[in-house]
Amino acid sequence: MSTTIRAAEQPYPDLDEIGAGRPTTSRSRMESIDLMRGIVIVLMALDHTKDFVATSTFDPLNADVTNLPAYLTRWVTHLCAPTFCFLMGISAYLAGRRKTKSELFTFLFFRGLWLVFLELTVIKFGLQLSFSLDMTLALVFWSLGWSLVFLSALVLVPSRVVGAIGVVMILGHNLLDGIQPEIFGPLRPLWLILHERDVIELTAHSKFLVAYPLIPWIGVAAAGFGFGEIMTLQPKRRQTVMIVLGLILIAAFVLLRTIDVYGDPLKWSVKPSVLQTCFTYFNCQKNPASLLYLLMTLGLMLILLSLLERPILPAAISRFLMTFGRVPFFFFVTHLYLIQVVAFVAAAVRPFLSGIQPRTETTFDLPIVYFWFIVVVTIMYFPCRWFAGIKARHKGVWWLGYL
Repeated sequence: MSTTIRAAEQPYPDLDEIGAGRPTTSRSRMESIDLMRGIVIVLMALDHTKDFVATSTFDPLNADVTNLPAYLTRWVTHLCAPTFCFLMGISAYLAGRRKTKSELFTFLFFRGLWLVFLELTVIKFGLQLSFSLDMTLALVFWSLGWSLVFLSALVLVPSRVVGAIGVVMILGHNLLDGIQPEIFGPLRPLWLILHERDVIELTAHSKFLVAYPLIPWIGVAAAGFGFGEIMTLQPKRRQTVMIVLGLILIAAFVLLRTIDVYGDPLKWSVKPSVLQTCFTYFNCQKNPASLLYLLMTLGLMLILLSLLERPILPAAISRFLMTFGRVPFFFFVTHLYLIQVVAFVAAAVRPFLSGIQPRTETTFDLPIVYFWFIVVVTIMYFPCRWFAGIKARHKGVWWLGYL
């Protein structure tokens, strides 16, 4: 997802101030960010491949019907949205170190609106193969775009204050869970956009699904913006801060989840087996993103990000993943259309593959899903490497920062 683009000028997916060279014993913070994004891009591709290719209808997070492989395949993809949003906030902060306040406002504001526009057009068609307004989905680019618009309004505010605002939004938004949207009358749609996942009836034949309510995601982006100052510290110090903060977030998750009185509307319960009990314990609400969901995922992300500043992966794997991390936006849009083609092919050849193993409701799809996932990631590597090279060679072309 970046090759050598300017990290600061690519708030959502693109950080470009990194070379595509071989990882060294002292990896730059920007390389670690690209690598982190490359990892979650691959996980996102797994999730989307599963959505398009799988035929089983059971919920892989339902402790009563799932199994460990199916559960982990779905659960690990929880890292994607919080990581993208938090790193977007960091990149917005880094952009401000090289831009005037006016330039930063303009960049974040229009970058945000651009992402919202793409969500409702290019991404909509990539997901639904239709521009019909029967059902329009407000998904991750919707939340990322409006989060950037929110950050643009705070460019004159100290980064630590922006970070504090984000933390308050993350910690406190579950206090709003008991509010019924109906009490807002004609402003009900605005409340759904901000806090509650639901369908807005636009007309008798047009609906708008708010899948990513904005308040928690704006909070994550603002917290990332405040955290950007940490990313300017010396390597050992920032790595220590990330490890310690990550452990604190995970400890807070364990404490709050165990007492189970605040932070997530999905309660855990004791099941017949320890594994099933763990399934319910770690199954937190993603949309709207609950406090516990964000503590769990952001804590794990910070620890992993710290570790990725060291050469813990083989050089070839690091280069492979960083290719995706340097062009995340390009990957996201392109892979949706590729997966549509893959889904068509998968449906055509499924009868010939059905004898690979006995079909059961909870296990049949997983080997097939992973097969097509590997196909998608392998194919995507080549156009991503090509486009990363273009961005690296043409850093001064302003519009490439929007692709």
